[in-house]
Amino acid sequence: MSRKLLLDDIQDLRAYERERESFRARMIAVKERRRVAIGTLVTVMFENRDTMRLQIQEMLRAEKVMSDDGVLEELNAYNPMVPELGQLCVTLFIELTSDEAVREWLPKLAGIEKSVQIRLSDGTIIRGTLDAQHEAGLTRPEITAAVHYLTFNFDPAQVEVFARGDVRIEIALSQYLEATHLSPDVVAELLSDLR
Repeated sequence: MSRKLLLDDIQDLRAYERERESFRARMIAVKERRRVAIGTLVTVMFENRDTMRLQIQEMLRAEKVMSDDGVLEELNAYNPMVPELGQLCVTLFIELTSDEAVREWLPKLAGIEKSVQIRLSDGTIIRGTLDAQHEAGLTRPEITAAVHYLTFNFDPAQVEVFARGDVRIEIALSQYLEATHLSPDVVAELLSDLR
């Protein structure tokens, strides 16, 4: 059974306004458990069905989209980031706060989107793959974008190794070699995506 969001999963604007405060508060707590820094310039958000529903609802609210066609357009854009069983999906953010930093780092980090991997305790490496829809607009050889969307595909045995912990997310780019151990709480949270 697919976990992807359907038209009926998205509230119309009035219904969303009624639930927005409590839903956003709950999702802020969820996102805190799913956001991981990799070095000083990169963070990843491990996405799930609820984080993508929040993104869609907020986009529809900001753009005042009322039509089913408009909602379907957002679903088509964001559903690739809802993980299926055996997958983790991340939004990668390059956190640059000045024009100077953007000019310095985005060219240096060209290719970063193809350099993100998860290393399991047994040494297995699962490389992130780019969503084709997003890759077409965000990947260039001489400069990178500040946001990328990646999927990590695990087989059942790799999921079980992941569950044992001692998991790292790494960036294997010569200009930015960084790694972060996922805390036991993050591993437990992400098992709900994988399983």
